[in-house]
Amino acid sequence: MNLQPLPSAVYGALKSSILILGAAVLLLAAVLPAGAADQPAAPPGGHPPGPPPEAVAACKGKAEGAQASFTNRGGHAISGTCQRIGNELAAMPASGPGAARPASAPSR
Repeated sequence: MNLQPLPSAVYGALKSSILILGAAVLLLAAVLPAGAADQPAAPPGGHPPGPPPEAVAACKGKAEGAQASFTNRGGHAISGTCQRIGNELAAMPASGPGAARPASAPSR
């Protein structure tokens, strides 16, 4: 097998193509994670992460385990205890988050 060196024009074009491809990969690697970090991850139901602000406000100045109540965005009264959720204290119904929804409300 007799290998011939590439002509300089072919070698130059190949080198340029490799450099352009490498630059494109680096650009994509830099841009894609930054765009994903701008938006908080939401669970499949579409609800934002974390407790509602009303639940956090209900526990302001209270100790963990204290009784608290608030009116949710749907106008329903919620009673529960103050529990630590992440680095916040928020009122949590005894049966868990979302438990105070009326039976007729569609699940999301």
